[in-house]
Amino acid sequence: MTGLPCATFKQLHSNLFHSSVFSFLYIPSIQGMPQGSSSSSRTSSIMSISSVTGLMASYSPLADHHPMEEKDDTATLQSDVETGARQGTGRRSSRLIDGRTVSDAIIGLSDGMTVPFALTAGLSALGDTKVVVYGGLAELIAGAISMGLGGYLGAKSEEESYNATLKETKAQTLTDPASVSDAISDIFEPYELPSELVAQLKHHLSDSPNLPSFLMNFQHTLPEPADSRAVMCALTISLGYFIGGFVPLVPYFFVGPTEAYIALRWSILIMVIALFVFGYGKTCFVSGWKGRQNVRKGLIGGIQMVLVGGVAAGSAMGLVKGFQMLADGSGQN
Repeated sequence: MTGLPCATFKQLHSNLFHSSVFSFLYIPSIQGMPQGSSSSSRTSSIMSISSVTGLMASYSPLADHHPMEEKDDTATLQSDVETGARQGTGRRSSRLIDGRTVSDAIIGLSDGMTVPFALTAGLSALGDTKVVVYGGLAELIAGAISMGLGGYLGAKSEEESYNATLKETKAQTLTDPASVSDAISDIFEPYELPSELVAQLKHHLSDSPNLPSFLMNFQHTLPEPADSRAVMCALTISLGYFIGGFVPLVPYFFVGPTEAYIALRWSILIMVIALFVFGYGKTCFVSGWKGRQNVRKGLIGGIQMVLVGGVAAGSAMGLVKGFQMLADGSGQN
């Protein structure tokens, strides 16, 4: 095999170990491992470190470079592969909570901390604590069930969409290998890999049982949903909604039947703090916790949540007051 120019070698070196594609592939050694080799269902999707280093050993700089430079390049290449693999494994193992679960919890909490708060504030205009408590609990239960069902149906639809796309992809690999080959080339095109390397990758992937999984991840960008995704989504959203909505209702359990306005003041104070903390935490969870800029973003996010909750509660309370005035006016007539 002919040598590569030094610039091309270094470009290949950079592209291989700083792109997410090569953290997924499992490529049996092209120079020794027989075709059709496979491992277990999930570990087979991870690239073999020795196979990459073995593959790259077949590429060398032009002969006008010193042999020691070639050894240094190869050593650096192998070191980067092993370091990248260790870092990737560390990132996967350190993620204790799935990002989708956090997203579902945020959806449930954000709705739960605004809608029930607005309802209890509106019902407080009637001045009857029992009405606020019973109406708030009824809304909490109904809202939690509704939100949970919505999350469950959404997750099931996502799962059905994934399975349908996977079925079409498997059929495509069997009936239209030419289009699959073009799709593989399109996936690797942004990484500016040598044509010989792309050809070898295409040759291996075409015979690999992991080809549908590869296309689902890098062509369709659809991760495989977990079997428990729908149930977890429903439970997380509904529980987040109930917890978030129960917070503004707590003060009403500690006042008399006609002291709803007193409970409303405490509820507003509690919710201002809770909404600000939630908005700050939600924003910093995405942007980061350290640094002046991230703190500023968190403060803006907290203030926005307080404003949204305040507008919703004020609107609900104003509407209830308006309806009460209309009812009193019609009763006098």
